Amino acid sequence: MSRPLIISDCDEVLLHMVAPFKDWLEESQGVSFNLVGNNFGTAMRWKESDELVAHDDVWRLLNGFFDTEMHRQMPIDGAVHGINRLAEDCDVVILTNLLDKRRDNRARQLADHGVHVRVFTNQGPKGPTLKAIVEEYAPSHAIFIDDLAQHHQSAAETVPHLTRLHLCGEPMIAGRIPCAHEAGHAHARIDNWAEALPWLLGELEKDQ
Repeated sequence: MSRPLIISDCDEVLLHMVAPFKDWLEESQGVSFNLVGNNFGTAMRWKESDELVAHDDVWRLLNGFFDTEMHRQMPIDGAVHGINRLAEDCDVVILTNLLDKRRDNRARQLADHGVHVRVFTNQGPKGPTLKAIVEEYAPSHAIFIDDLAQHHQSAAETVPHLTRLHLCGEPMIAGRIPCAHEAGHAHARIDNWAEALPWLLGELEKDQ
């Protein structure tokens, strides 16, 4: 008999990313960072000139952070306990939008924080990869957790039978990003694990 499946994002769901990225930029890269919404292209300015950081440099800096600074990423409050509690009853995998070459580093990073799970990497909308994961596991019930509304829209369009929880655990941006629940693409919006875990367990109990 198949088990339920949790497919979770990592950055801003399990680990803080924007806050340590901002610290690194401002400490050592000569860049000020003021994120409104989730548009990195308009959040970053060179301190010396106050000019926007060009698109290519935005990607260079993001790649530099993930190449050398992932140790700065600390767990979202309650996330390690929450995801490990779910793993007692479910298969749990991570679907993270990083380059494929960073898959092993992400798995090691999570393991260092006590989360031992399979990691899938992805670029672009997550719907097609979600569909492939669900087809591989053939779960009794599948739940997708992500912090970005566009990925819930992609999931809703590609794998509509997924239960979808919009969770952004980074207070710096949680109140500023579009809400997938309000848009009709997620079944709930909960931005902390203290409330999200009971909701997730309740969803799983519906199939019992």
